[in-house]
Amino acid sequence: MFYYLTDLREYFSPLNVFQYITFRAGGAFLTSLAVCLIFGGPLVRFLGRLKMEQFIREYGPQSHLKKAGTPTMGGLLILGAISLSTLLWARPDNRFILLVLGSSLYLGAIGFIDDYRKWLKKHPAGGLSANVKMAAQVVLGLAVGIYFYFDPPNSVLGPSVVVPYLKNVTLAMGGLSVAMALMVVVGSSNAVNLTDGLDGLAPGTLVVSALSFGVFSYLAGNVILADYLRLVHVPGAGELTVFLAAMGGACLGFLWFNAHPAEIFMGDTGSLPLGGALGVVALSIKQELILVVVGGIFVAEALSVLLQIGSVRLRKGRRIFRMAPLHHHFEVGGLAETKVTIRFWIVAIVLALVAMTSLKIR
Repeated sequence: MFYYLTDLREYFSPLNVFQYITFRAGGAFLTSLAVCLIFGGPLVRFLGRLKMEQFIREYGPQSHLKKAGTPTMGGLLILGAISLSTLLWARPDNRFILLVLGSSLYLGAIGFIDDYRKWLKKHPAGGLSANVKMAAQVVLGLAVGIYFYFDPPNSVLGPSVVVPYLKNVTLAMGGLSVAMALMVVVGSSNAVNLTDGLDGLAPGTLVVSALSFGVFSYLAGNVILADYLRLVHVPGAGELTVFLAAMGGACLGFLWFNAHPAEIFMGDTGSLPLGGALGVVALSIKQELILVVVGGIFVAEALSVLLQIGSVRLRKGRRIFRMAPLHHHFEVGGLAETKVTIRFWIVAIVLALVAMTSLKIR
């Protein structure tokens, strides 16, 4: 919305700064951060009065039982901050902004219903069934995949996937690009949801991922820089930098209240849309495979669950990990929760730097 102030620059020249994506991204980051810091405390108290509390699963680490009663649905704060900041600072007529914001709100609604049902039934298994949540995510994944199949981000490349770290190597996907989009959206959404199990783990890691993809989005939207770095140029993708900056600021602001010992949890209301948003952004800027690197923590968490389930079913109850997801494996092994969280943040930062090297290794 502030972008349109540039129409008045002939009357007041300083308004010209609103045309720059970097300036608006900075504004979005600070706005979403401020919203979370200002409204986080009142929301914690409000949800606490409603007894909108987190119900701890009995088969999780015993140390987590003391977290029972902590307010959840903090995702409302994150989504509110992101939505407000994006609407204020991004161009509302940009198709990628509309797509990623709409996808986030859709998944946020699914997560809210799930969290609300758990609260009504006072049980962690009282939310939406796994099949219903998966079906809702599949619908979004298919919708995004079909949309990009008929109107791809880059008309020349079309429904192809770029292989990072290799020069001019792409994989022609054709109709399989829809299935690829489905896997990316559903996989990233669930992976972040599985990671949200320790105080501060998910929001801290998401700050790194969001800001990393913000760099890729900005470069992809700039025709000169994209050509120099041999990235796929996606007209209009630069606006996603504003959304991702808002996402980074919101997650950082939420971390203020979610750091150990957490005063509030984001719940599915936050984890599902944030993960899905990363997937939609990756598809929008044609960096689907680099998402595996940037979001390596999320990938590892999801794989640990899949491997654990497969091992229990195929090897007559034998486990690979002490407990899944992966962060619980280390926690049960004796590492303090805060140490696991901070070490995972360090790994996330290293993976982000590794992903950045793909900009020159081509």
